Amino acid sequence: MPTGRDYDVIIVGFGAAGASAAIEAADRGARVLVLDRGYGGGATAYSGGIVYAGAGTPEQHAGGYSDSVENMRAYLEQEVAGAVKPETLARFCEQSPALLEWLKAQGVPFRGGAGPSYKTSYPTDDNYLYYSGNEKAYPYVDHAQPAPRGHRVLAPGMSSGRVLFERLRDSALAKGVHFTPLAHVHSLIQDEDGRVTGVRYTVTDPGHRNARRHRRIAKATGKLGTWMPRAVAGAVARGERLRAEAGAEAHASAGAVILAAGGFINDRDWVSRYAPEFLKISPLGTVGDDGTGIRLGLDAGGVTDKMGNVTAWRFLSPPSAFLEGLTVGADGRRIANEDLYGAAHGNVLMREFGGTGWAIYDAATWRKIKDQITEQTQVFQRLQIWYLRTIGHKKAATIEGIAAKNGIDAAALRKTVDEYNRGIAGGAGDPAHKDPSLCSPMERGPFYSIDISADSSLFYPIPGLTLGGLVVDEDTGAVVHRDGGVVPGLYAAGRTAVGVCSNSYVSGLSISDCVFSGRRAGADAVAKI
Repeated sequence: MPTGRDYDVIIVGFGAAGASAAIEAADRGARVLVLDRGYGGGATAYSGGIVYAGAGTPEQHAGGYSDSVENMRAYLEQEVAGAVKPETLARFCEQSPALLEWLKAQGVPFRGGAGPSYKTSYPTDDNYLYYSGNEKAYPYVDHAQPAPRGHRVLAPGMSSGRVLFERLRDSALAKGVHFTPLAHVHSLIQDEDGRVTGVRYTVTDPGHRNARRHRRIAKATGKLGTWMPRAVAGAVARGERLRAEAGAEAHASAGAVILAAGGFINDRDWVSRYAPEFLKISPLGTVGDDGTGIRLGLDAGGVTDKMGNVTAWRFLSPPSAFLEGLTVGADGRRIANEDLYGAAHGNVLMREFGGTGWAIYDAATWRKIKDQITEQTQVFQRLQIWYLRTIGHKKAATIEGIAAKNGIDAAALRKTVDEYNRGIAGGAGDPAHKDPSLCSPMERGPFYSIDISADSSLFYPIPGLTLGGLVVDEDTGAVVHRDGGVVPGLYAAGRTAVGVCSNSYVSGLSISDCVFSGRRAGADAVAKI
């Protein structure tokens, strides 16, 4: 490799995508520098640590599940919906078992076995393989044989994401990757031919008193900030001011730069511009998810796509009995079959119902929810369920009464409930095609309602993140130039780029895409130096 530069590869952002790119580049002999605005981890470290993998992984086999490349691809074709080329999706599915083995080689632990028998958005510590998407729900079940592909990193509670990142980080550092925290990249360096040759950034000395105060704030607000950002917004802003005040200008040169700095959910101006219907959701991400990586690519000549695509998570379960109710809008119409994955249901809620809706239950189902709490939920989930079952619901003796208490069109709600009950009683089934095991007649009061609207409560938010970003060459990860070709020396990965999950999101698919696209960029960047 040519000498005379600081590094061979510089990576902006140190989440799953950045760490995967760093490891791949280091394994190929590159001198790698990773710059991160925080301390590493990004949204990955605060996630549930789910990796979407299939096509016959050892963990699937251990649970007695059958899957294949063709079956995985048939399902993902419905989710991906053209976000990437068919060839790219085929490669993603073909490489899926090997991707999981690569993660294991970095020290990331997994465990297979039979998954839970009930539908859940996140499993208890008894299960580490589960149906993490729409595999068993209509209409997806009509296209592929259901198989569980949500591989949860082996760790208790919600620490799986943290363990995933820490193992990737430790592997990267052990391979000689140099990591600089509190480094905010603000511009790229390009030569006269437009090749990206380095970065300019501000960096805060970790020993500075501002840095010490920033670290305390970041530690105190990190996890809470991803799920309830409004509660800690002031503290996070103060931490960013401390970091910026103590920052010093720096620059570094390299043969290639990889942008892996996350999405833009925390840039409210961009969300308002590209996806205004999602302004009411709760931003899910870190302070670094402000579009910085995407802007850097645009400034260098790149182009974006899918910027209006946002995943909004209205998870109803666990417990699974929460799926046995009916979700309706203010006009009383059914939103969708309730056993859809939370992001699929949330997408309909946000786009077709203005982010306003309710879940309606009868007395029998309300009792069943209580009975399932201990067996089906994690401790952190029980806090939200406690809120919903105490002060976070309304109650009325009749369907018309529950409609009146919520401002729902009473006649339309009655029609929706009657059509549902007739379908079940007559053998035709639910008109919305919900799984029969989750369909019980809604007949006897009292009736209960939960406000599932995007702005219903600080304690019951709809979190979400952006899915669009820079367009990349799908064979290499190089950033596509708006005038044709690619921006030489520049790559993008993870949520900074358009990828496998840029049209539709299910649990684990984003992290898998981060690893897939990060490794792709890291490998090609070294090959082109």
